[in-house]
Amino acid sequence: MLNNFKKVMFLFCCVSFIVSCTSEIDDLKPINQETSVSVFDNPDSYQSFLAKIYAGISISGQQGPAGNPDLAGLDEGFSNYLRLYWNLQELTTDEAVIGWNDGTIKDLHYQNWTPGNEFIRTMYDRILYQIGLVNEFLRQTSDAKLSERGVDASLREDIQTFRAEARFMRALSYYHALDFYRNVPFTTEEDPIGAFLPEQSNAQDLFNYIESELIAIDGDLVPAGLNEYGRADQAAGWMLLSNLYLNAEVYIGTGHYADARIQAEKVINAGIYSLEPNYEYLFLADNHLSNEVIFPIEFDGLNTQAYGMMTTVIHASIGGSMNPADFGVNGGWAGIRTTSAFVEKFPGMANSADGRELFYTDGQALEIANISKFTDGYAIAKYKNLDSSGSPGSDTSGEFPDTDFPLFRLADAYLIYAEANLRGGGGDAGTALGLINDLRERAYGNTTGNITGSDLTLDFILDERARELYWECHRRTDLVRFGKFTTNAIWPWKGNVPGGTTTDAYRDIFPIPTSDLSANPNLQQNPGY
Repeated sequence: MLNNFKKVMFLFCCVSFIVSCTSEIDDLKPINQETSVSVFDNPDSYQSFLAKIYAGISISGQQGPAGNPDLAGLDEGFSNYLRLYWNLQELTTDEAVIGWNDGTIKDLHYQNWTPGNEFIRTMYDRILYQIGLVNEFLRQTSDAKLSERGVDASLREDIQTFRAEARFMRALSYYHALDFYRNVPFTTEEDPIGAFLPEQSNAQDLFNYIESELIAIDGDLVPAGLNEYGRADQAAGWMLLSNLYLNAEVYIGTGHYADARIQAEKVINAGIYSLEPNYEYLFLADNHLSNEVIFPIEFDGLNTQAYGMMTTVIHASIGGSMNPADFGVNGGWAGIRTTSAFVEKFPGMANSADGRELFYTDGQALEIANISKFTDGYAIAKYKNLDSSGSPGSDTSGEFPDTDFPLFRLADAYLIYAEANLRGGGGDAGTALGLINDLRERAYGNTTGNITGSDLTLDFILDERARELYWECHRRTDLVRFGKFTTNAIWPWKGNVPGGTTTDAYRDIFPIPTSDLSANPNLQQNPGY
């Protein structure tokens, strides 16, 4: 299923454009390789530009582990979009802690970050960079531009599909902006090229924009399951809409649970996707073969050699007595583990009959006395650079994995349907129960883990989402939606207290970075910061 699209993803040097933010963000500056005029002399550049947009999530430059970055002045590993997204979604929760002392990274788990936190700031910058990249692609593929260049009818038809995919990717980044920051600078392809001070959006307007964009492009996206692997199709749009609607009450104060259920139901009933029989196979080097994955972020040991998300999450979760060869890599970085609060989600904990329990415990303490010590806290052996037959990935050095990141998969659609039903979003309670039991039958290998209708509560759904989707960039958003991210829940080292403590509710939203506030007088800080 891997194809030539993956290979071109990392060959394109982006055209000159201005990031959709204020003039400069600290020392962050777009690296301009070519002008639009020279790039589009080659008709193949339209697909290459689209590939660059997709690649903007998985890598942070054009050259590899170091050199020729998209944004100057940042470490290319820590500045990777998906790696930053993972840090903010996972390290801030009970699912993950990190032992490193890089900058203010531990403040994420402590939930004591400030508007100057470099990880929060760089995620913000990455989102705006990605949006700016899409805006420029849409400017360069307008009808007027295509006519000016004499683009033929056949290529124009392809470009219309490319434009829909680009708009999906922009909606995805704006969704991340809404979820993390609520109120961000807003730009589209209609805004001028050059340094200017964009106006600040608000949660309602941004929600409406994302919703309208995803509805508008639905008919232009390739039908579910029929696009090249790694590219957005209608089902990817449905999943993003479903997530937007599921969290609408948090974002805008109005529930859209029926809409969330309807979009999830489209995915479930598409007849394209099915649960992967072996849960562990979803996180291996050949997970591109799974019919459960709806929209992945692609990685390849030969073509994406960078210290981004998958390189980091595999290497950094290995330490202590763990053997890197068992994970298909050449070494461990001894960084990321989990807390006892998450381990306790599994009946029997490390001895759970639930097959999704993938803890490594040999030499690891359950409780974390010292957050900097890798052997304090159970390790998680979920992601590996081994394929389903046990063979390592394509990079013979063992440094860079082939494992893709499953951003959207069918199990999440099942869980969304069930939660939306419980929250009054309609559908059928028996169907919701059946979908959850399908997940649990896979987890247990039989029906011993099945639940009854009385067991299916919102609290159960939150725990089941943790068991099914841990380390897949859902946990912070889920906890905020359930009101258990800050004020109503504790876990080890939350609040920089060994046993954990509650934190202030304003931390459900991240701050607008100080650097952007200083540069753009149109922006106001989020409450509490």
